[in-house]
Amino acid sequence: MDRIVKTLTWNKDYLEIIDQTLLPLDEKYIKIKTIEAVWEAIRGLHIRGAPAIGVASAFGLVLAAKKYKGKNKDKFFSIFEDNISYMKTARPTAYNLFYGLARLKKSAYENYRKSIPELQDIIEKEAEKMFDEDMESCKNIGENGSSLIKDNINVLSHCNAGGLATTGFGTSLSVFYFAWDKGRKFRVFVDETRPVLQGARLTTWELKKAGIPHTLICDSTAAFLMQQKKIDIVIVGADRICANGDTANKIGTYNIAVIAAYHKIPFYIAAPLSTFDFSLKSGDQIPIEERPGEEVTDLGCIRITPEETDAYNPAFDVTPAKLIKGFITEKGIFSPKNLFTLKKI
Repeated sequence: MDRIVKTLTWNKDYLEIIDQTLLPLDEKYIKIKTIEAVWEAIRGLHIRGAPAIGVASAFGLVLAAKKYKGKNKDKFFSIFEDNISYMKTARPTAYNLFYGLARLKKSAYENYRKSIPELQDIIEKEAEKMFDEDMESCKNIGENGSSLIKDNINVLSHCNAGGLATTGFGTSLSVFYFAWDKGRKFRVFVDETRPVLQGARLTTWELKKAGIPHTLICDSTAAFLMQQKKIDIVIVGADRICANGDTANKIGTYNIAVIAAYHKIPFYIAAPLSTFDFSLKSGDQIPIEERPGEEVTDLGCIRITPEETDAYNPAFDVTPAKLIKGFITEKGIFSPKNLFTLKKI
């Protein structure tokens, strides 16, 4: 199975990404050559999705590290630390970003005695390894989760957790791709996902490329569909998962989990191990990013509210573990009660 889209590609001197703010109307790729440009791309949603953000931030650190031409190792590590702190400010909720930066930091300090050119090479190889691991994780998530997709069912998705959100196949959408590849016939109902419309713009674009039947709905339509018994299972992605299973995902996910529980519809999270933050005991410890109110008061370049309308725009919400049937990971499917076994892997 080939990648649906090349979300990001590393070319040694630059990182190339597809500009997700322009999809689905314009498929444009951007070459990024500085850590500042990576930061801006993440903050501005040109690249998004927790796994993709994690890998992109790692390559941002690589670009900064390779830029240093001096011979003072203390200065190299001082700049390296500053750049890690800088990248952490891009977006606060997606744990993969912090996971990626921590991996590169650990790799660098484990090889502290080596020369600066060797350290630069080591950091780059670690980022490339992360890229490959994410690709493999997505494939395994798809394979493991495909068993949940039966013939002639309807699935509900929210936001975009496809190839655009990772290095290749996605998390929740990877489940759909692998199930479809195995000959299962089903339909995906796609939440539009206000306010930035990742479902309407991105998930429909991916599913169309894959040839999977899908129907776009307003976010507020999901409960009515469940009441009509037209949804059989819900599978979404995640941006951070706590030790107890509480999960941060795109705003509106909690709504879906609540109504799914009311209608006795299984609700699953698909995510790689790099999204699990076992340092946090519960969801009330997750930092929730608040984005500009203009994303709510405006639709694209068109204002849809009176001037000076106040808007509250949290990018994520937290779904309690008790509403989650299971977590689809690269290591298998786990219930919230046995997540502790993942910590040991």
